[in-house]
Amino acid sequence: MDCVLKTFGLTKKYKKQLAVNEADMTINRGDIYGFVGENGSGKTTIIRLITGLIFASSGSLELFGVRNNSEKIKEARRKVGAVVESPSIYQNMSAYENLKMQCMILGIPADERIKETLNEVGLGELYDDKKQVGNFSLGMRQRLGIAMALMGEPEFLILDEPMNGLDPAGIVEIRELILKLNREKNITFLISSHILSELSLVATKYGIISKGHIIKEITAGDLQEEMRKTTDITADNPERLFEVVSGFTDKKVSYIPNGVRIAGEINLNEILGAVIKNDVHIISVNCKESSFEDYYLETIGGRR
Repeated sequence: MDCVLKTFGLTKKYKKQLAVNEADMTINRGDIYGFVGENGSGKTTIIRLITGLIFASSGSLELFGVRNNSEKIKEARRKVGAVVESPSIYQNMSAYENLKMQCMILGIPADERIKETLNEVGLGELYDDKKQVGNFSLGMRQRLGIAMALMGEPEFLILDEPMNGLDPAGIVEIRELILKLNREKNITFLISSHILSELSLVATKYGIISKGHIIKEITAGDLQEEMRKTTDITADNPERLFEVVSGFTDKKVSYIPNGVRIAGEINLNEILGAVIKNDVHIISVNCKESSFEDYYLETIGGRR
Protein backbone atom coordinates (compact mmCIF):
# COMPACT_ATOMS: atom_id res chain seq x y z
CA MET A 1 0.00 0.00 0.00
CA ASP A 2 1.19 3.50 -0.90
CA CYS A 3 2.38 5.12 2.34
CA VAL A 4 2.00 8.88 2.75
CA LEU A 5 3.40 9.20 6.28
CA LYS A 6 5.33 6.86 8.53
CA THR A 7 7.05 7.75 11.80
CA PHE A 8 9.69 5.75 13.61
CA GLY A 9 10.06 6.32 17.35
CA LEU A 10 9.39 10.04 16.88
CA THR A 11 10.31 11.90 20.07
CA LYS A 12 10.24 15.56 21.10
CA LYS A 13 11.61 16.75 24.42
CA TYR A 14 11.49 20.27 25.84
CA LYS A 15 14.14 20.37 28.59
CA LYS A 16 12.76 17.79 31.04
CA GLN A 17 9.29 17.58 29.51
CA LEU A 18 8.64 14.73 27.08
CA ALA A 19 6.01 16.08 24.68
CA VAL A 20 6.15 13.18 22.22
CA ASN A 21 7.42 9.77 23.29
CA GLU A 22 8.59 7.30 20.61
CA ALA A 23 5.49 7.74 18.45
CA ASP A 24 4.97 5.26 15.61
CA MET A 25 2.21 5.99 13.12
CA THR A 26 1.34 4.97 9.57
CA ILE A 27 -0.97 6.82 7.19
CA ASN A 28 -1.65 5.32 3.76
CA ARG A 29 -2.86 7.10 0.65
CA GLY A 30 -6.60 7.73 0.77
CA ASP A 31 -6.86 7.45 4.56
CA ILE A 32 -8.85 9.88 6.66
CA TYR A 33 -6.78 9.42 9.80
CA GLY A 34 -8.54 10.49 12.98
CA PHE A 35 -5.95 11.58 15.53
CA VAL A 36 -7.46 11.29 19.00
CA GLY A 37 -6.08 12.28 22.39
CA GLU A 38 -6.70 14.36 25.48
CA ASN A 39 -5.57 18.00 25.66
CA GLY A 40 -1.78 18.07 26.03
CA SER A 41 -1.39 14.51 24.72
CA GLY A 42 1.03 15.58 21.95
CA LYS A 43 -1.25 15.80 18.89
CA THR A 44 -0.26 19.32 17.85
CA THR A 45 3.42 18.67 18.59
CA ILE A 46 3.40 15.68 16.22
CA ILE A 47 1.68 17.80 13.56
CA ARG A 48 4.38 20.44 13.97
CA LEU A 49 7.06 17.74 13.59
CA ILE A 50 5.41 16.41 10.42
CA THR A 51 5.15 19.86 8.84
CA GLY A 52 8.72 20.83 9.77
CA LEU A 53 7.72 23.66 12.09
CA ILE A 54 9.86 22.03 14.81
CA PHE A 55 12.49 19.29 14.78
CA ALA A 56 12.51 15.95 16.59
CA SER A 57 14.80 15.23 19.54
CA SER A 58 15.12 11.66 18.25
CA GLY A 59 13.42 9.24 15.89
CA SER A 60 12.50 9.99 12.30
CA LEU A 61 9.66 10.18 9.79
CA GLU A 62 9.02 9.53 6.13
CA LEU A 63 6.79 11.65 3.90
CA PHE A 64 5.88 9.99 0.59
CA GLY A 65 8.81 7.64 1.15
CA VAL A 66 11.32 10.46 1.79
CA ARG A 67 13.18 10.49 5.13
CA ASN A 68 13.19 13.74 7.08
CA ASN A 69 17.02 13.92 6.94
CA SER A 70 17.01 13.74 3.12
CA GLU A 71 17.60 16.77 0.93
CA LYS A 72 14.35 15.85 -0.86
CA ILE A 73 12.18 16.32 2.25
CA LYS A 74 11.37 19.93 1.26
CA GLU A 75 10.07 18.68 -2.07
CA ALA A 76 7.96 16.05 -0.28
CA ARG A 77 6.53 18.69 2.07
CA ARG A 78 5.30 20.66 -0.95
CA LYS A 79 2.68 17.90 -1.27
CA VAL A 80 1.41 18.68 2.23
CA GLY A 81 -1.11 21.34 3.23
CA ALA A 82 -1.88 22.14 6.85
CA VAL A 83 -4.06 24.21 9.14
CA VAL A 84 -2.38 24.07 12.54
CA GLU A 85 -4.32 25.28 15.59
CA SER A 86 -6.05 28.19 13.77
CA PRO A 87 -6.01 29.39 10.14
CA SER A 88 -3.27 31.92 9.34
CA ILE A 89 -5.51 34.56 7.83
CA TYR A 90 -5.20 38.35 7.59
CA GLN A 91 -8.36 39.62 9.28
CA ASN A 92 -8.35 43.02 7.51
CA MET A 93 -8.19 41.50 4.03
CA SER A 94 -10.87 39.85 1.89
CA ALA A 95 -10.94 36.12 1.09
CA TYR A 96 -9.61 36.83 -2.40
CA GLU A 97 -6.75 38.98 -1.06
CA ASN A 98 -5.74 36.30 1.45
CA LEU A 99 -5.67 33.64 -1.23
CA LYS A 100 -3.78 35.90 -3.65
CA MET A 101 -1.14 36.41 -0.96
CA GLN A 102 -0.89 32.64 -0.60
CA CYS A 103 -0.44 32.27 -4.37
CA MET A 104 2.40 34.81 -4.28
CA ILE A 105 4.13 32.85 -1.52
CA LEU A 106 3.75 29.61 -3.47
CA GLY A 107 4.67 31.19 -6.79
CA ILE A 108 1.57 30.03 -8.64
CA PRO A 109 -0.91 31.87 -10.93
CA ALA A 110 -3.64 33.49 -8.87
CA ASP A 111 -7.06 34.18 -10.40
CA GLU A 112 -8.20 30.85 -11.84
CA ARG A 113 -6.74 28.86 -8.94
CA ILE A 114 -8.45 31.15 -6.40
CA LYS A 115 -11.83 30.84 -8.09
CA GLU A 116 -11.51 27.07 -8.35
CA THR A 117 -10.47 26.68 -4.71
CA LEU A 118 -13.19 28.97 -3.34
CA ASN A 119 -15.74 26.88 -5.22
CA GLU A 120 -14.21 23.67 -3.81
CA VAL A 121 -14.72 24.83 -0.21
CA GLY A 122 -18.18 26.29 -0.81
CA LEU A 123 -17.15 29.95 -0.72
CA GLY A 124 -17.44 30.73 -4.44
CA GLU A 125 -19.59 33.79 -3.75
CA LEU A 126 -16.62 35.47 -2.01
CA TYR A 127 -14.49 35.72 -5.16
CA ASP A 128 -15.61 39.29 -5.88
CA ASP A 129 -16.63 40.15 -2.31
CA LYS A 130 -14.58 42.84 -0.54
CA LYS A 131 -15.87 41.85 2.91
CA GLN A 132 -13.01 41.57 5.42
CA VAL A 133 -12.29 38.14 6.90
CA GLY A 134 -12.63 39.58 10.41
CA ASN A 135 -16.37 39.84 9.72
CA PHE A 136 -16.71 36.19 8.66
CA SER A 137 -18.38 33.54 10.80
CA LEU A 138 -16.07 30.98 12.42
CA GLY A 139 -17.22 28.31 9.96
CA MET A 140 -16.40 30.55 6.99
CA ARG A 141 -12.94 31.28 8.43
CA GLN A 142 -12.32 27.57 8.90
CA ARG A 143 -13.26 26.86 5.29
CA LEU A 144 -11.11 29.75 4.10
CA GLY A 145 -8.22 28.31 6.12
CA ILE A 146 -8.70 25.00 4.34
CA ALA A 147 -8.79 26.88 1.01
CA MET A 148 -5.42 28.46 1.91
CA ALA A 149 -4.01 24.98 2.56
CA LEU A 150 -5.44 23.71 -0.74
CA MET A 151 -3.84 26.39 -2.92
CA GLY A 152 -0.71 24.32 -3.51
CA GLU A 153 -2.88 21.32 -4.56
CA PRO A 154 -1.66 19.06 -1.72
CA GLU A 155 -1.97 15.30 -1.72
CA PHE A 156 -1.92 15.20 2.09
CA LEU A 157 -3.94 17.65 4.18
CA ILE A 158 -3.43 18.08 7.94
CA LEU A 159 -6.21 19.72 9.96
CA ASP A 160 -5.70 20.46 13.65
CA GLU A 161 -9.07 20.62 15.45
CA PRO A 162 -11.00 21.85 12.36
CA MET A 163 -14.39 21.54 14.09
CA ASN A 164 -13.40 23.24 17.34
CA GLY A 165 -15.88 25.95 18.35
CA LEU A 166 -18.19 25.47 15.36
CA ASP A 167 -21.97 25.33 15.65
CA PRO A 168 -23.76 22.15 14.44
CA ALA A 169 -24.27 23.54 10.93
CA GLY A 170 -20.60 24.52 10.66
CA ILE A 171 -19.50 21.07 11.81
CA VAL A 172 -21.64 19.43 9.12
CA GLU A 173 -20.17 21.75 6.45
CA ILE A 174 -16.58 20.90 7.41
CA ARG A 175 -17.38 17.19 7.60
CA GLU A 176 -18.94 17.18 4.12
CA LEU A 177 -16.02 19.19 2.72
CA ILE A 178 -13.51 16.64 4.09
CA LEU A 179 -15.43 13.73 2.58
CA LYS A 180 -15.78 15.54 -0.76
CA LEU A 181 -12.05 16.32 -1.02
CA ASN A 182 -11.14 12.77 -0.03
CA ARG A 183 -13.47 11.16 -2.59
CA GLU A 184 -13.17 13.57 -5.51
CA LYS A 185 -9.55 14.73 -5.12
CA ASN A 186 -8.16 11.59 -3.44
CA ILE A 187 -6.63 13.80 -0.72
CA THR A 188 -5.31 11.94 2.32
CA PHE A 189 -6.21 13.52 5.66
CA LEU A 190 -4.77 13.68 9.15
CA ILE A 191 -7.43 15.23 11.40
CA SER A 192 -6.88 15.83 15.09
CA SER A 193 -10.05 16.31 17.09
CA HIS A 194 -11.58 15.76 20.51
CA ILE A 195 -15.12 15.63 19.08
CA LEU A 196 -15.16 11.83 18.84
CA SER A 197 -18.73 11.51 17.59
CA GLU A 198 -17.99 13.74 14.58
CA LEU A 199 -14.64 12.14 13.86
CA SER A 200 -16.31 8.73 13.72
CA LEU A 201 -18.45 9.98 10.79
CA VAL A 202 -15.44 10.64 8.53
CA ALA A 203 -12.39 8.67 9.73
CA THR A 204 -11.27 5.46 8.02
CA LYS A 205 -8.45 4.88 10.50
CA TYR A 206 -7.64 6.11 14.02
CA GLY A 207 -4.53 6.83 16.01
CA ILE A 208 -5.04 7.12 19.76
CA ILE A 209 -2.37 9.09 21.61
CA SER A 210 -1.90 9.60 25.35
CA LYS A 211 0.96 11.31 27.17
CA GLY A 212 2.91 11.68 23.94
CA HIS A 213 2.76 8.01 22.98
CA ILE A 214 0.57 6.51 20.26
CA ILE A 215 -0.94 3.59 22.11
CA LYS A 216 -3.12 2.21 19.33
CA GLU A 217 -3.83 2.45 15.59
CA ILE A 218 -6.98 0.81 14.30
CA THR A 219 -9.06 0.90 11.12
CA ALA A 220 -12.66 2.07 11.29
CA GLY A 221 -13.81 -1.45 10.35
CA ASP A 222 -11.82 -3.10 13.13
CA LEU A 223 -13.01 -0.45 15.57
CA GLN A 224 -16.63 -1.24 14.76
CA GLU A 225 -15.87 -4.92 15.29
CA GLU A 226 -14.34 -4.24 18.70
CA MET A 227 -17.16 -1.87 19.70
CA ARG A 228 -19.99 -4.21 18.79
CA LYS A 229 -22.21 -5.94 21.33
CA THR A 230 -20.45 -8.00 24.00
CA THR A 231 -21.73 -10.36 26.68
CA ASP A 232 -19.80 -10.83 29.91
CA ILE A 233 -20.45 -13.95 31.99
CA THR A 234 -18.81 -14.55 35.36
CA ALA A 235 -18.88 -17.91 37.13
CA ASP A 236 -17.37 -19.92 39.97
CA ASN A 237 -15.11 -21.82 37.52
CA PRO A 238 -13.85 -19.41 34.79
CA GLU A 239 -11.61 -22.01 33.12
CA ARG A 240 -14.45 -24.50 32.70
CA LEU A 241 -16.77 -21.66 31.63
CA PHE A 242 -14.30 -20.70 28.89
CA GLU A 243 -14.12 -24.33 27.66
CA VAL A 244 -17.90 -24.71 27.49
CA VAL A 245 -18.62 -21.37 25.81
CA SER A 246 -15.72 -21.74 23.31
CA GLY A 247 -17.03 -25.15 22.28
CA PHE A 248 -20.58 -23.88 21.89
CA THR A 249 -20.11 -20.73 19.78
CA ASP A 250 -17.96 -19.60 16.87
CA LYS A 251 -17.86 -16.05 18.25
CA LYS A 252 -14.67 -14.62 19.76
CA VAL A 253 -14.39 -15.62 23.44
CA SER A 254 -11.83 -14.02 25.77
CA TYR A 255 -11.08 -14.06 29.47
CA ILE A 256 -12.17 -11.31 31.85
CA PRO A 257 -11.75 -11.32 35.65
CA ASN A 258 -13.75 -14.32 36.98
CA GLY A 259 -15.31 -15.07 33.62
CA VAL A 260 -15.45 -14.67 29.85
CA ARG A 261 -16.46 -12.06 27.26
CA ILE A 262 -18.29 -13.09 24.08
CA ALA A 263 -18.15 -10.69 21.11
CA GLY A 264 -21.12 -10.23 18.80
CA GLU A 265 -24.73 -11.34 18.64
CA ILE A 266 -25.41 -14.68 20.39
CA ASN A 267 -28.30 -16.87 21.52
CA LEU A 268 -27.83 -16.17 25.20
CA ASN A 269 -30.45 -18.67 26.43
CA GLU A 270 -28.78 -21.56 24.60
CA ILE A 271 -25.30 -20.63 25.89
CA LEU A 272 -26.49 -20.26 29.49
CA GLY A 273 -28.32 -23.58 29.18
CA ALA A 274 -25.12 -25.29 28.04
CA VAL A 275 -23.14 -23.70 30.89
CA ILE A 276 -25.64 -24.84 33.51
CA LYS A 277 -25.73 -28.39 32.07
CA ASN A 278 -21.96 -28.54 32.56
CA ASP A 279 -22.34 -27.77 36.29
CA VAL A 280 -20.83 -24.31 36.09
CA HIS A 281 -22.45 -21.90 38.56
CA ILE A 282 -23.20 -18.55 36.90
CA ILE A 283 -22.58 -15.46 39.06
CA SER A 284 -23.53 -12.64 36.64
CA VAL A 285 -24.44 -11.87 33.04
CA ASN A 286 -23.95 -8.40 31.49
CA CYS A 287 -24.80 -7.46 27.89
CA LYS A 288 -23.61 -4.12 26.49
CA GLU A 289 -22.71 -2.16 23.34
CA SER A 290 -19.71 0.18 23.54
CA SER A 291 -19.59 3.70 22.14
CA PHE A 292 -16.46 5.27 20.65
CA GLU A 293 -16.13 7.31 23.84
CA ASP A 294 -16.22 4.12 25.95
CA TYR A 295 -13.64 2.47 23.72
CA TYR A 296 -11.36 5.52 23.82
CA LEU A 297 -11.53 5.84 27.61
CA GLU A 298 -10.84 2.15 28.10
CA THR A 299 -7.91 2.31 25.67
CA ILE A 300 -6.18 5.22 27.41
CA GLY A 301 -7.04 3.86 30.86
CA GLY A 302 -9.56 6.62 31.54
CA ARG A 303 -11.74 4.37 33.66
CA ARG A 304 -10.25 3.63 37.04
